Amino acid sequence: MTEPTRAVAQGTFDLLHPGHIHYLEAAATYADELHVIVARRANVTHKQPPILSDRQRRETVGALDVVDEAHRGHPEDIFVPIEQIDPDVIVLGHDQHHDATAINETLADRGVDCEIERAGTREPSHDAELLSSRAIIDRIIEQRG
Repeated sequence: MTEPTRAVAQGTFDLLHPGHIHYLEAAATYADELHVIVARRANVTHKQPPILSDRQRRETVGALDVVDEAHRGHPEDIFVPIEQIDPDVIVLGHDQHHDATAINETLADRGVDCEIERAGTREPSHDAELLSSRAIIDRIIEQRG
């Protein structure tokens, strides 16, 4: 019997929205299993820290049918969960700031052999659809702030 292939998606996943769902559904098409690494609040340095707790964000992502397993990121080394999962492919979000070349180099140095792919973008399906946590927060402030 052939071992199932594994894809990894990762992100903050604060205020889960249709853009996240699109990303995870796209990532799931690359393998038999989808593992999602949810960034720890302490490791989110490229934008405002998440509002929801690490645990709540992991539990919410893990509840999605498309996700086989949701993991919290490692507190010091973001590559530890990737080494543990040993994926066949890592799927980056269309707007994630990660450098695929740098990731490939680090993975090679650590003996992890996998592909790096980037999910495509999703356009809003109607005028009122919000596809980012920032847009949702801005709308809340605008309408209720």
